[in-house]
Amino acid sequence: MDEVKELVNLINKRIEDYRDLNRSNVNDDPIDYILSLGGKRVRSTLVLMSYKLFDSNIEIAIKPALAVELFHNFSLVHDDLMDDALIRRGMPSVHVKWDTNTAILSGDTILIKSYQFLEALPAEVLKLVFSIFNTVAIEVCEGQRLDILFEDIEKIEMSEYIRMIKYKTAVLIAASLKIGAVLGNAKQKDIDLLYEFGINIGIAFQLQDDMLDLYATSVSFGKKIGGDILENKKTFLFIKALELANCTEREDLLFWFRKRESDDLKISSVKGIYDKLNVKHHICEEIEHYYHKAKTILSQVSVSEDKKAMLYDFSKKLMSRKF
Repeated sequence: MDEVKELVNLINKRIEDYRDLNRSNVNDDPIDYILSLGGKRVRSTLVLMSYKLFDSNIEIAIKPALAVELFHNFSLVHDDLMDDALIRRGMPSVHVKWDTNTAILSGDTILIKSYQFLEALPAEVLKLVFSIFNTVAIEVCEGQRLDILFEDIEKIEMSEYIRMIKYKTAVLIAASLKIGAVLGNAKQKDIDLLYEFGINIGIAFQLQDDMLDLYATSVSFGKKIGGDILENKKTFLFIKALELANCTEREDLLFWFRKRESDDLKISSVKGIYDKLNVKHHICEEIEHYYHKAKTILSQVSVSEDKKAMLYDFSKKLMSRKF
């Protein structure tokens, strides 16, 4: 078993232990439900990988990693509600399985529980980790606000979009790496480099999500293909298509995005425009740009290459995923 898989399994084991300890007597517990749905554990695993660059006593980083994992799940519950997303990891979203009020309260509770994992941190790092955690919490909420705001704006600049996905996705990945490095007593230069590595790999990760939303298969993706189109989300694909389109193509694209009806015809029509403009090629180029930048930054972190091999390998697997 490779080292990354061991760390993912460790996170999964500790989540199962946490669920066993906190499972209520009520059969339909929405918090236990969302934690039971699994996931790639990207952010929590990055906390551990970053820590292991500088120290081997991994137990110190476990609870902060779980804090990050719970925070991520809080954001998913609320995002699904705001986006009216019906499926999460192949199963009904919390607000679908229960109701709106339950989703709000469950998400809030998961957020509060995430902070409980930080309470036992040593005094010398507690304040700094709390500061990182609070900053990223505000930024993630700002990213979601911008994402919702963009739904009603037809013309979005690519720079505005990149800023939005930086906040919505990349900052939590970057903060995960930063927390691990802080716990490992890394030099400030290395902490900053790992944060910037996280920002760039996080942007590449979100751009890949944009691409997979339309170009993955439904079986592997775990949610409806073309969901971003149905929700009128202004992703990289839409913004780049508007940049490349002639007048007729532009009007066709805007026509479909102005339609509030959600159906397969809308998805196939928009995909037809994207395919004609070869937008998939452009997003793949952009993904590669940020991925290459991330690898360059990681190469500057002042630990041996063999220690960094795990992060290189993990990043490569993230960028080659099909779902």
